[in-house]
Amino acid sequence: MNGLLLTDGYKTGHHQQYPKGTEEVYSNWTPRSNKYAPKGCNQVVSFGQQYVFMWLHDFFQDNFFSKPKTEVCNEIKEELSMYLGADYDVTHYEKLHDLQYLPIKVKSLPEGVEVPIRVPMVTIVNTDKEFYWITNFLETILSTMLWQPMTSATIALCYKRIFKKWALRTDKENLGFIDFQGHDFSMRGMGGLQSAVSSGMGHGAVFLGSDSLPIISSFRKYYNAQGFVVGSVNATEHSVMCAGTKDDEIGTFRALMNTYPSGILSVVSDTWDLWKVLTVYLPELKDEVLSRDGKLVIRPDSGDPVDIICGESRTLGGKAAKDKGVVELLWDIFGGATNPQGFKVLDAHIGAIYGDSITTERAENICQRLSDKGFATTNVVLGIGSFTYQFNTRDTFGFAMKATSVVVNGERREIFKDPITDDGVKKSAKGLMKIDVVDNEYVLIDQVTPEVENEGALQVIYQDGKFVNQINLQDIRTKINGCI
Repeated sequence: MNGLLLTDGYKTGHHQQYPKGTEEVYSNWTPRSNKYAPKGCNQVVSFGQQYVFMWLHDFFQDNFFSKPKTEVCNEIKEELSMYLGADYDVTHYEKLHDLQYLPIKVKSLPEGVEVPIRVPMVTIVNTDKEFYWITNFLETILSTMLWQPMTSATIALCYKRIFKKWALRTDKENLGFIDFQGHDFSMRGMGGLQSAVSSGMGHGAVFLGSDSLPIISSFRKYYNAQGFVVGSVNATEHSVMCAGTKDDEIGTFRALMNTYPSGILSVVSDTWDLWKVLTVYLPELKDEVLSRDGKLVIRPDSGDPVDIICGESRTLGGKAAKDKGVVELLWDIFGGATNPQGFKVLDAHIGAIYGDSITTERAENICQRLSDKGFATTNVVLGIGSFTYQFNTRDTFGFAMKATSVVVNGERREIFKDPITDDGVKKSAKGLMKIDVVDNEYVLIDQVTPEVENEGALQVIYQDGKFVNQINLQDIRTKINGCI
């Protein structure tokens, strides 16, 4: 696809609409509101900028600059003439092709840090007066690609904070477990491959567990990831259990443990009757499970996640299986140990995971109710799927890219929007900006001079086709873990 099609149709005429003599358009990318965000997401994780601008750079190189000018410009002329119903002049696109790079300067806050709402995270400005129009021409593609990795990383961090809080209360000697306690199950429910990758990298910047394989190569390509990136375990699906037949489900368990005599093995256990698995089959398999060199993980996949894991009863010793829940039933069969904080930790040969319809609120409730029953919250892994990561939009954090400064005939104009019919969310900053760090928090200072704009926490990451100040995955993860 022609790189010039990566925008909204109405932007194709904006080069004619700016005031005569416009030389510069300066814009910023800002999270404006957390009104629709999950509870506890009070700041936004800076993540995805390097990925997005590398992708954009490569796309324009492969689909515009490297192709013959007549081919790409005649194509866009033909398409836009039909689209707009009038002959479309592509002179400005021809000049861009002659230039052979995107004439923009991009500044960004470091990836991996948390940024308060209404503090800009990225600024973009054209570097050649002739291409003043390119800044906001790119708004659409930047907006569609930036919001999701930032949103998913932010929500993933919210999950990790929950897990850490409860691990400190119930199993602080096993704190490293939280790196894997949130596992990405979302790929199949995301809005396409690019959505799965951008969101999946957001999760992978925070957690080490993921079933979204495409993020591995993406992290290597865009963030110079070395060695281990994310991991998972051998695990079944319902088709495997069904193929083994309902009447011989216990035989399927045995066959699986023979196939994988060591390591972690996750078995979906609610294909027919979860409670029968927990009260009939597992007691019969107890010796085989305990003699196996690894952990058997029981995976329910339906029902209310909180009640399934924790039981409907809020106290130990419920009469029915559903009153006890998965973790208590596993404790009854396999036992375990009581840690120094007084919480029960399942035997190392058995565990549980739940990955259907998990939310941050349910994660909090699961941890609370396990703790109330005297169980360490590290007894369970939660699969975080598209019910978390796809149920978001650009409005989850009110992301927007808006121009705040222009230069016309050599004169700088501070511009802003402040709709009288809005509730204040859409009010923009004004003029050039500097981001300072005050008391370990990023703070916006707008209406600054060009000299002051060169200072502060915003650092150039891309200029005129060249990348600078690049960051790798490990450094991002270190920064994110430092936020918790």
